[in-house]
Amino acid sequence: MKNVVIFGAGQSSPYLIHYMLENAEAYDWQVTVCDMNLELAKSRVNGNVRGEAIQFDINDSHLRKKLISKADIVINMLAPVFQYLVALDCLENKTHCISASYTNPQVADLHQDALLDDVLILNEMGLDPGIDHMSAMSIIDNVKKKGGIINSFIAYGSGIPAPEVKSNPLNYCITWNARNVVMAGESGAQYMEDNKIKVLSNNQVFRRTWTVNVAGVGPLEAYPNRDSLVYQDLFKLHKVKTMIRGTLRYPGWSETWHQIVRLGIPNEKMPIHKLASKTYAEFTEMFLPLLASGANIEKRVANYLNISPTGTIIRNMRWLGLFSDEKIGKGPKTAAQVLEKILREKMPLPEGARDMVILVHKINAYYPEIKKKEIRTTTFIEYGDGFTAIAKTVGMPAAIAAKLILTGKLKIRGCRIPTHPDIYKPVLRELKKNGLKFVEKVESIK
Repeated sequence: MKNVVIFGAGQSSPYLIHYMLENAEAYDWQVTVCDMNLELAKSRVNGNVRGEAIQFDINDSHLRKKLISKADIVINMLAPVFQYLVALDCLENKTHCISASYTNPQVADLHQDALLDDVLILNEMGLDPGIDHMSAMSIIDNVKKKGGIINSFIAYGSGIPAPEVKSNPLNYCITWNARNVVMAGESGAQYMEDNKIKVLSNNQVFRRTWTVNVAGVGPLEAYPNRDSLVYQDLFKLHKVKTMIRGTLRYPGWSETWHQIVRLGIPNEKMPIHKLASKTYAEFTEMFLPLLASGANIEKRVANYLNISPTGTIIRNMRWLGLFSDEKIGKGPKTAAQVLEKILREKMPLPEGARDMVILVHKINAYYPEIKKKEIRTTTFIEYGDGFTAIAKTVGMPAAIAAKLILTGKLKIRGCRIPTHPDIYKPVLRELKKNGLKFVEKVESIK
């Protein structure tokens, strides 16, 4: 019997846990689901005889090491900050490890040790990053096989409500970790357009937006996502003149979020004293200078940000509750955690409503031998159905990779992301069998 340990039973984990338990009898697996919230873990296991739920604090080193030592594979769905801790323990115990998070540089440095110990530490094995990487590499390798040179690579990803869901003025719902939404853009962004590198600080990311028309959805707005230029090396695209990875939202999100960032609210590093006793209005006041003019908090915020006191942005801030006399209460310790609390409470996906996942790749290629230019656009759209689209598309790649490892069909080792054909080819095949596939459109250009 093989032992599978899953750390984290949150919003991105339900489909992953379902998949592993559904296949547990056929492949002789025992699946242990570990989470701080024992009742949540139990609900994910749902009485399956091949599953076990355990209350688990990642900082409990004794229990963490005990669980990992008995596991054949660990699937880590916890916050990125714990990625290195888990990977290090897995390496020590020669246990394979999968994570959906971006690779921590410290984890990347474990590559040689993982090779020597015959261990696979596979990161970025979710949706974005994950499916997007695998689809991109499949297209890129295909173009290169045909003698093509890629001179422009643009990729977009998104997890948003389905178009018919109009549950709040910001047209967004929380279907994954609210912290990731709050801290988006925290490190700024970097990309290349027409051979010119553009660098944005964190308070400029949501100001640099543009419209993207997605087939079957309509116009969305894009903002740059992290450091696009690292993918020149990862995707071996050293001749590109344009390299952009962006995130998609419904129009209007970025103009409001830009002002929230300008206020300085997405700060998770500084604890705020006596936060629980403050009202949301008092909390917002903390981010204004002492002499900010205005008769009330809304007017002072508008004057400080130099925006209309009766416009959409102030209305959205009011709807979020940032001017409310309600007490914040126990829980949040930092400004970012207050914002997380607001998003979870104000923006749930309504009962019975669908969310939607979008991935788009737009690649310009030139074939010197036949003097042909083309634009290759691939679009992936998945809607929630039983499981949220986010849970399905984040969990399925990790689950498929785990099955391939446990059945001996994925033999590559080291610290990896799914850009290697030994990883992306079999995983993409399985994703397609499970109904997840891209629609491709190729246009010749002069």
